[in-house]
Amino acid sequence: MNWLKKCLYLFVPLFLWLVSFSSVQAANQTDEDDVTLAPYFLLEGTGASLDSFPLKETDVLVNINGIIAETYVTQLYSNEGDAPINATYVFPASTRVSVHGMTMEIGDERITATIKEKEEARQEYEQAKSEGKSASLLEQQRPNVFTMDVANILPGDTVRIELHYTELIDTIDGVCQFVFPTVAGPRYASPTVPTSMKTDRWIASPFLRNGVEPAEKYNITVNLSPGVPISDLVSGSHEIAISWNTKDSAQITLANPQEYAGNRDFLLSYRLTGEDMNCGLILTPGKDENFFLLTVQPPERFDVAAIPSREYIFVLDVSGSMDGYPLETAKELIRNLVTGLRETDRFNVILFADETIPMATISLPATQDDVQRAISFIDMQCGGGGTQLAPALNTALSLPVQENTARSVITITDGYLSGEKEIFEIIRENLNTTNFFSFGIGSSVNRYLIEGIAKAGLGESFVVTDCLEASATAARFRSYIESPILTDIQVSWQGFDVYDVEPVNLPTLFASRPITLFGKWRGEPSGSIRITGMTGNGPYVREIPVSGATICPDDQSIRYLWARKR
Repeated sequence: MNWLKKCLYLFVPLFLWLVSFSSVQAANQTDEDDVTLAPYFLLEGTGASLDSFPLKETDVLVNINGIIAETYVTQLYSNEGDAPINATYVFPASTRVSVHGMTMEIGDERITATIKEKEEARQEYEQAKSEGKSASLLEQQRPNVFTMDVANILPGDTVRIELHYTELIDTIDGVCQFVFPTVAGPRYASPTVPTSMKTDRWIASPFLRNGVEPAEKYNITVNLSPGVPISDLVSGSHEIAISWNTKDSAQITLANPQEYAGNRDFLLSYRLTGEDMNCGLILTPGKDENFFLLTVQPPERFDVAAIPSREYIFVLDVSGSMDGYPLETAKELIRNLVTGLRETDRFNVILFADETIPMATISLPATQDDVQRAISFIDMQCGGGGTQLAPALNTALSLPVQENTARSVITITDGYLSGEKEIFEIIRENLNTTNFFSFGIGSSVNRYLIEGIAKAGLGESFVVTDCLEASATAARFRSYIESPILTDIQVSWQGFDVYDVEPVNLPTLFASRPITLFGKWRGEPSGSIRITGMTGNGPYVREIPVSGATICPDDQSIRYLWARKR
């Protein structure tokens, strides 16, 4: 078969090379989303059964460096029937990935994905299909599931699909968790939407029957090299075998390769924290450019005395859309946070709608009288007017700064406003003096703003969509922001020639999140990196010899993640 008879199109927006699956919609998922078997094929109008086109094998190789996971997935299918097959391949990708490569082999031919604008890709696929050529089209159908249409798979053909993607690993309360989703959970279409519609036919697809043992092989290998000591390495989903290379490097495989692994997501959890702050450096030399990743990891345990004085500035939305449940929830959140402050801490409340109204011209000490003043100030508010967040943020940032204090600005809003990019730029420009957190409240918040504030502020967003979850989310939010460990962080490079470092400004190091720096370097990897800052006990200094860095010459994940951060 001529090579030109086979085409593979990877659907992404024309201006993007990396396919980023947003975590915005995925945040609404529940545990019920992960109960059915996958991956699978939906066969189209050929009369063939799934038995004639089985999945033979899945191989997963994951390289984790720092908090970056680079994943390679290979899957084999075979047309064992006597007729050509048209099928839709459903692949349950991670919710936060950047796709770098996609290839497909049908029979003896190997095709590499090319970038096409959406409609152009669809038209070329349909034309190839109508001409009897083998073709495939990859499209995202849900935030963590995308489908690929594959046309004219001939009898005896073996289909080999290879996917390469990268993602940053989430760290929650000091625990890192890598998830490889082998399961595409059931999705439910609206009763008003015909199930015959092209984009939703896969929703009601049949799966492997309960009690039937799958015949395919499933292999998972994880090479974990975070650059700092590893502890509490476990899998909550599978029995694993761990081969330790060093205290900060291990290989993880399935303890029982005969156990079928594809009927539940593969979960791997671990801690990177130790008794002291840890710093890890990873270098990836390349042909044209060299990249690095520097991670500053908070300690696993810390003395409350090591927490510097804190300043919390609550920027509260009192516009019309916040009236009722959202505003009452916001009031309760602020009330609970300010009543838990120490007298060495300071706080302020800034209201915004059409105009900005600060409670005080300077942040106040968290005395009982001032806490009560704040509670009275917010209790008298009711929603009304427009939503002008940028002036409120500028007002918060114009307040006098206290030395050796961890300043945090907490925006509480439903996010119904425009001008998000201006807000993100304000945050980026002030990361060296202020930490920014977002707390979204409402049945349908503007997640672009809420998530964007967290991303620009190198932090985490928190969203409450109904009153039942408000208390638990507020408690998690309070736990997250109440433990700043290191402020006024500065990084200098001694004899190590670096450039294009991201981010330019560093936030405070909190107990629940690490700090990561990406950048490029020239020449020989020599010299040292000096990190300084302030703790509640005084100055902090750490020297990191570049010669002790982990070197990964074949790992391109840092390059891609640097580009996305840039």
